[in-house]
Amino acid sequence: MAANNMLGAHQISDIPDGMFYIPNFIDHQQEADLLSALPSNRWIQLQHRRLQTHPSSLSKTNILLEAPLPSWLVNPIITRFMTLGLFSDSPHQGPNHVLINEYEPNQGIMPHEDGAAYYPIVATVSLSSTLCLDIYEKKRDEDQPRTDVSPKWRVLQEPRSLLVTCGTAYTDTLHGISEIEVDEDLRPDTVANWTLLGDKNILVDNGGRNVRTTRISLTYRDVIKVSKAGSKILGRPRG
Repeated sequence: MAANNMLGAHQISDIPDGMFYIPNFIDHQQEADLLSALPSNRWIQLQHRRLQTHPSSLSKTNILLEAPLPSWLVNPIITRFMTLGLFSDSPHQGPNHVLINEYEPNQGIMPHEDGAAYYPIVATVSLSSTLCLDIYEKKRDEDQPRTDVSPKWRVLQEPRSLLVTCGTAYTDTLHGISEIEVDEDLRPDTVANWTLLGDKNILVDNGGRNVRTTRISLTYRDVIKVSKAGSKILGRPRG
């Protein structure tokens, strides 16, 4: 991927090729603006979290109706993606779909992969709270890891940070979020991106503990199959 050269200093070296972490990707004001722009009428309540999809959800055959993303999801984030070379090799040369997840303390998601509906690069911006993303090696003969298997790596995602996954990290790993209230035992040998963190002192001062609050994640992808009918059906972006 062309972006690898520009992101080299941010690579998480312990994880198979293709995972990068940038702390403070956006500033506090930009974070506040994004949070205030979230449309309250777009949330879908799931069992363990709630989410929004922009500009729309995928069809059952993994097709996206073509429509522009709302401006608040474009600037400043996608604009900064372009300066890093992110999505430069993807079919649409930029993300066309954003999944927004809200996780309360004790909420999470089972280990999973993003799948073939998307070009193999995903960029996630975290807002409001820190939590650990658990990374598992994908088993050749299993779609999901056994419940008795612990994550091989943990990646700490701080507020305003960017996590990029592509290459082998996209195709050969699964990722999930444990349903816990406190991330424990956080130190250099247990957090894969420790050297890249924006503020390690807060973890050290708290004895390696991170108490979660409400976290919002903005996950940007390029959906491969797009229907032109979307521009007629969806029209102008909402929210």
